[in-house]
Amino acid sequence: MTYALDHVMMRVEDLEESLDWYQTHLEYEEKGRWEADTFTNVYLGPEDAGEDAAVLELTYNHDDRTYEMGDAWGHIAVRVEDVFDAYEELMDAGVADYRDPESCGGSYAFVKDPDGHEVELVERDHGARWSLDHTMMRVEDADEAIGFWTRKFEYEHTGRWESDTFANYFLKPQDAGEEAMAVELTYNYDGRTYDMGDAWGHVCVRVDDLHEAWDELVVRGAEAYRDPESCDDMFAFTKDPDGHEIELLNPTDAPGE
Repeated sequence: MTYALDHVMMRVEDLEESLDWYQTHLEYEEKGRWEADTFTNVYLGPEDAGEDAAVLELTYNHDDRTYEMGDAWGHIAVRVEDVFDAYEELMDAGVADYRDPESCGGSYAFVKDPDGHEVELVERDHGARWSLDHTMMRVEDADEAIGFWTRKFEYEHTGRWESDTFANYFLKPQDAGEEAMAVELTYNYDGRTYDMGDAWGHVCVRVDDLHEAWDELVVRGAEAYRDPESCDDMFAFTKDPDGHEIELLNPTDAPGE
């Protein structure tokens, strides 16, 4: 099992507004859609993204509910060639000013989508423009969180940044392609706790065999949150130590594909 990251899911309150934002500003195209009785899932990504790239899943519930952002999830990050040029381009297109490159030391910047999900712009010399570089999650125990990803999913460190008040740890599957999305674990040193909210849904890992992967994770001590049988043998879910949901998915079994 490689457990490569397949997508990250966010819930939105106005599907058409969100689709227009990502398709207009990040030049995303629709990669797939699943229409259920009570909700709609739409999968988006750059047209020229490679096979290792992850996609964005927008989930729209048909009952007009609203969501709480919480702070246990941080942001998604997308790749650009030049963060100043990309940020200026978004400002010229009418995206609201949030955190410009100068306020972030010149190496990254942030905007928000219509629902308030933060989108980081990061400079990369690889991957399609606007492709997903990483998803950031905040954790309360760095050692436990790193151990979870390395023990359960056999991920390895691809980068780390230690500052005076917090640390960022980046992890990917072993032998992951350059375009693959990473997990960024952010640990604040002040011992704070986090609210999960419900505006963010989950990250999803691809597996070759759903039941084999599930059995492997359970043996390794992963939480048996929603097993394959409870999900009609199409997918399954576990949780990390902080409660972030992680979906297991064999794309050949996925609905709407």
